[in-house]
Amino acid sequence: MKRLHIDWTACDGRGLCTELLPELLVEDDWGYPAARSGGDLSVPAALEGEAGEAVSRCPALALRLVREGR
Repeated sequence: MKRLHIDWTACDGRGLCTELLPELLVEDDWGYPAARSGGDLSVPAALEGEAGEAVSRCPALALRLVREGR
């Protein structure tokens, strides 16, 4: 399984990732992405395509997919 990693130093809160991946992410009060499940950003296999698109379309290059356990 993969995890979605958010680089908070790069993220500028545009919210595109929350639009592309609403099953995992919501916007916080300031527009930054937050885990819908309260902190767990594990990406189910069924959502890996959508997560990959969110990573590739992030304007701040603040997202990446990493394998669990690394």
